[in-house]
Amino acid sequence: MSSNGYIPERALFIYAHPDDIEFSVAGTAAKWASLGCEVTYVVITDGNAGSHEDGMTQEKLAAIRRAEQQAAASTAGARQCVFLGYDDGMLQPTLALRKELVREIRRYQPNVVVCGDPTFYYSETYVNHPDHRAAAVAALEAVFPAAEMPLAFPDLAAAGFGPHKTNYVYISHAHDADTYIDTSEYIDVKIAALRQHKSQLGDWDPTERIKSWSANTGKKVGFAYAESFRRITLKPIVTESEAKETGK
Repeated sequence: MSSNGYIPERALFIYAHPDDIEFSVAGTAAKWASLGCEVTYVVITDGNAGSHEDGMTQEKLAAIRRAEQQAAASTAGARQCVFLGYDDGMLQPTLALRKELVREIRRYQPNVVVCGDPTFYYSETYVNHPDHRAAAVAALEAVFPAAEMPLAFPDLAAAGFGPHKTNYVYISHAHDADTYIDTSEYIDVKIAALRQHKSQLGDWDPTERIKSWSANTGKKVGFAYAESFRRITLKPIVTESEAKETGK
């Protein structure tokens, strides 16, 4: 199904590395932001191992990649970008990480949390990156049930981060996708955002690859370009017209 009629008031995109959002779901982020959604990115690692440059250090690379990610977020219209500062390639779905994500979910109170797929592989030719899996597992375990439980992490509640129940989770790249978002008008924004990651792209122009991926997704449902998700409903939003019909 397509879900182009629903635009959340607030959306939290939780991914492992700088550039993960741009490669996968920046079209959706840009679309929602342009239509009034408060979009927030949470980037768990600094991507600070992704360089073969002589003399590069993890500290230098982390600073470069944070700046690139902030520029990419701004290009897509995201309101803010939160960096958790974990090391690249070492991510695990620990209780400490879950707590940090619960804090951000409670802080920004999203209607939608967008994250990656926690499965080990997408197809017979691709193994999911360990950091991607860990980030997805941690995000899902944070959004349900921890973020909505008033007695979970009581120190967060004491600090003003009270429980919050998210309405929907959108899992990107899911093999059982059931939701397709038309990003045809935002494909150039997605590519422009991805191009901000100069330290990773080098001289490579991502236009052809991104358009090919997005077109292959879109043709499944009749869009020129699209992004796909598995949507999980935790607390359905009832519109005014639906409320009148049901008497709620």
